[in-house]
Amino acid sequence: MPNIKIFSGSSHPDLSQKIADRLGLELGKVVTKKFSNQETCVEIGESVRGEDVYIVQSGCGEINDNLMELLIMINACKIASASRVTAVIPCFPYARQDKKDKSRAPISAKLVANMLSVSGADHIITMDLHASQIQGFFDIPVDNLYAEPAVLKWIKENIPEWKNCTIVSPDAGGAKRVTSIADRLNVDFALIHKERKKANEVDRMVLVGDVTDRVAILVDDMADTCGTICHAADKLISAGATKVYAILTHGIFSGPAISRINNACFEAFSSVSVMVTHSLHFLCFSFLCLQMSASNSASSRGSRFQPNLKSVAN
Repeated sequence: MPNIKIFSGSSHPDLSQKIADRLGLELGKVVTKKFSNQETCVEIGESVRGEDVYIVQSGCGEINDNLMELLIMINACKIASASRVTAVIPCFPYARQDKKDKSRAPISAKLVANMLSVSGADHIITMDLHASQIQGFFDIPVDNLYAEPAVLKWIKENIPEWKNCTIVSPDAGGAKRVTSIADRLNVDFALIHKERKKANEVDRMVLVGDVTDRVAILVDDMADTCGTICHAADKLISAGATKVYAILTHGIFSGPAISRINNACFEAFSSVSVMVTHSLHFLCFSFLCLQMSASNSASSRGSRFQPNLKSVAN
């Protein structure tokens, strides 16, 4: 595969390596370091002149540092005469700040989009955006990949009672996601309406739909502190569900997330991607991880050779 180079940021080197392995390529040489005042310094260790460059960096962990590192890597490749620079951002940073929901609130996702464009990115590849309208913040092409194929496969292979299940969204914003999965499985769906006192704190939940004597499968794009998903599981059990599974795309798991999962009533808790560095498998008894390197590598191939990507991108 000529003229392609893949560079990894420091947010998720394992994912970058899996993408490179699947494409049969070596990761490009890059050194990232910090000065004593915590400025980020990036050195691209090989020529990228005339090359098609892909930079893999997710919006997780130290989000601000990782975002700045990505911007500097994009700019470094661009001014080194790279033919095209594609930013592969599985978890888009600041995606939850996508609208002005109260007076004087910023639209930070739009600001991030502007920063990526100004830094020199020619193309963005991301996955299960928190809100699809974020694609409209860019004037450059954006591929928003879906985790749905991996989710459907996992459900059919790991939940024996999946034909008698209800796909549940823990909030109204995920209704489109769960209806699509429910239609593909030919099962019912439900959603939970939630009211928040403040960020990361749910006040009240109301179930819309029936889960009595059924397996409930919660599907969401993101789990941060896991307060919403764990409260939703309790609500489903109290509403008569026999078992509760949780499947999400971006497992951020900050703060008390792991203890909440361990104390919740989940039969299993699965994530397409784990956005933290410590060993979750040892901390959480019911945690499973699905691979998303296949989707990202398919999209990397696709943006170079333009095949049909309907199965993973909108």
